[in-house]
Amino acid sequence: MAEQQLDGGIANAGQVVRVGPHVLRPSSPYSASIHAFLRAVRDAGFEGAPTPVGIDEDGRERLVFIEGEVPVAPYPDWSQSDTALASVARLLRGLHDVAREFDPQGLSWNDGLADPAGGTVVCHNDVELSNVVFRDGIAVALLDFEFAAPGRPVYDLAQLARLCVPIEDDFDQDRIGWLPADRPARLRLVADAYGLDRDGRVELLTAIDDALARIEAAARRTIDAGGPNAVARMNRAGGLEKFDRRRRWWSAHHDKFTAVLL
Repeated sequence: MAEQQLDGGIANAGQVVRVGPHVLRPSSPYSASIHAFLRAVRDAGFEGAPTPVGIDEDGRERLVFIEGEVPVAPYPDWSQSDTALASVARLLRGLHDVAREFDPQGLSWNDGLADPAGGTVVCHNDVELSNVVFRDGIAVALLDFEFAAPGRPVYDLAQLARLCVPIEDDFDQDRIGWLPADRPARLRLVADAYGLDRDGRVELLTAIDDALARIEAAARRTIDAGGPNAVARMNRAGGLEKFDRRRRWWSAHHDKFTAVLL
């Protein structure tokens, strides 16, 4: 059966294909742990994640294909709606609720985007729109769990906010292709849809600080270690200057986000 290349993703761009009812994607040293987690959450009743089939002879992961729309940048208008955003937050809450029962100890996890504070709940850590399956504008499944690792659910939610509110300055919001939006109001929408109480909202603001610092540090390490190709990829994504702009913008607007969120 012919392989159909699927859009989306960065780390595995061009390497994820559909073959009939299945998806084939590159495996990693963490595939066994991720598959164990995905089976556990499916067995617990969470239907918003891929079902693993196994590892093929050629070393690729095989998972069940999930029908729906996966937006890719530049994101279509419908995927940027408040309705879509709220549905993603609710879906992540559903994952966290069942993930709390899974014991991650003794398994290997990718710490590339993991919560720097650590934790005991396996989190997705990379919930951007291109890692979400939608049907009729509502999020129904999360994809691409290669960065899954134990952490705090609030940090996973902060990563979602960073990527989907998004937490970007005006220049980069426009450069990425996001529509103008009231970002403090969208952050409150995320907290409301997820079901955060006041203490959780205070934690969310701190976790966003952590997430912004974490992704910037990771990008700078990639540049330092990756050579010309890594530099070229980073420049296409806005360069290291975007982190300076984001940090300044977040600091300048932090009080407004706090007032709206709390």
